[in-house]
Amino acid sequence: MFRGLRLQLTLLYTLAAFMLVALVGGGAYLVVARYFQQVTDLALRHKMAHEFNALNAPLPADLVSADRDWSLIRNEPGLLSRQWTAPLSEAEAVKRAVAYHGNGAPERVEREEKRGREVYEVRFPDGAKVIVDRSSGAILDAEGGTERRGEHAPLPTPAAPGAPLAYDGELAAIFVLPLDTSGQVLFNPNPAAAPLAPDRQALEAALSQGSDERTVSLSDGQRVRLLTYRLTRADGPAALQLGRVLSDQDRVLWQLALGLLVLGSLSMGLLGAASWWLAGRALRPAQAAWERQQRFIASASHELRTPLTLIRASAEVALRNVAPEDADQRELLGDVLAESDHMRRLVDDLLTLSRLDSGQLPLSLAPVEVSPFLAEVQRQVARLGVERGVTVMLEEAGGEVCADVDRLRQVLLIILDNALRHTPSGGRITLAATPRGREVRFQVTDTGSGIAPEHLPHIFERFYRVDPARGRASGNAGLGLSIAKALITAMGGQIGASSAPGQGTTVWFTLPGR
Repeated sequence: MFRGLRLQLTLLYTLAAFMLVALVGGGAYLVVARYFQQVTDLALRHKMAHEFNALNAPLPADLVSADRDWSLIRNEPGLLSRQWTAPLSEAEAVKRAVAYHGNGAPERVEREEKRGREVYEVRFPDGAKVIVDRSSGAILDAEGGTERRGEHAPLPTPAAPGAPLAYDGELAAIFVLPLDTSGQVLFNPNPAAAPLAPDRQALEAALSQGSDERTVSLSDGQRVRLLTYRLTRADGPAALQLGRVLSDQDRVLWQLALGLLVLGSLSMGLLGAASWWLAGRALRPAQAAWERQQRFIASASHELRTPLTLIRASAEVALRNVAPEDADQRELLGDVLAESDHMRRLVDDLLTLSRLDSGQLPLSLAPVEVSPFLAEVQRQVARLGVERGVTVMLEEAGGEVCADVDRLRQVLLIILDNALRHTPSGGRITLAATPRGREVRFQVTDTGSGIAPEHLPHIFERFYRVDPARGRASGNAGLGLSIAKALITAMGGQIGASSAPGQGTTVWFTLPGR
């Protein structure tokens, strides 16, 4: 009994620990996976903003925000930081022009507007003219349009003083595919070939909605995160598709999952052992008290048998010596005999339950032929049924079971006794047994008063009586069916009942067949 309870407590503790470990481990995995996804998406948008800027295409607002977020999170100047810093001063424009021209001081500087841009026009004594965009600091062509890429690069405008310009693995892992409306790659700006062909579905979604973001899988199982934008210029590519292979992130996530699984398994093993020890320690006082109670019941039952036997023998001797005409004396002695028998049955029931609980009830399991066995039980009980006006019938009976024949007879007599108690005169009790696969199902059906649904789940509990007043009047202590259930369970079977008020009751049990 307590071993099963200890196992249940261990499973409960272990389940609670498993949920905690799963919650912590799963949370850690999801946090890392979410971080990878956010960093990848931000890097793709930041790189997309850079590509838009390189093509002199107007930037969508979300790409500008992505560039700012990247710069703030990484604490380094963004690729587009010059687009959102303060407008360039004249002195800074002169510095950039001199750095670009590379020869001598400028002759004059003029601030004017070209193609809707505010620019500084810096002229040199040799006649050279350098145009500097006031908002971005870029060196423009003679008309103030396309950014020029000369041998002298423009000086950078830092987003934060002292912030380093560093190589970033996230940006280096991104490949760029300039696409036309049909999905053809116009040119390859990547240092190596792209790992996949353009995704047509992503392109179509970007052309219709402006942008698209999705994760696709390659034929070898690798995942690729794609970001596709419709270009905001009328000339040049129709769309840009940027991607990043996620194999390195997947490898890290797999290693993390494997580590969490190994750590979780070790933790579960340790927690399971600790739970078993803790459950045993918690149940030790209760088990000791239970064992003392069982020893007391067994000792009391043995001690009560001797005086009960002496009382009954004395009452029988006294009854034989009473004169036939002394009716009152004979009635009193008959009551003593009846109560002695009742007490003897109660003591025997308590002793049986005590032995069942402690696992010390001896069972002699042997093959039992069901048909002749049930015929003998029916013949014995039929006599009692005649006295009460109840017919006890044997229907079909077949098969062979492995059981203790005395304990099997005890179970059937308990069930039949209950049926006789609750079946009125003129009723019928049917006894049957049918083989079902590897077991035999025994069944006792009566036409008695039945059992209400609220009582049916409790009828196999100890000392439970559907009608307490009637049980006390008939001498029923409420132990019969609980003993029957314990005996059937000890012999490897199951027991149950079905009933409805006014329609009788069926009690069934199964035993392993031969």
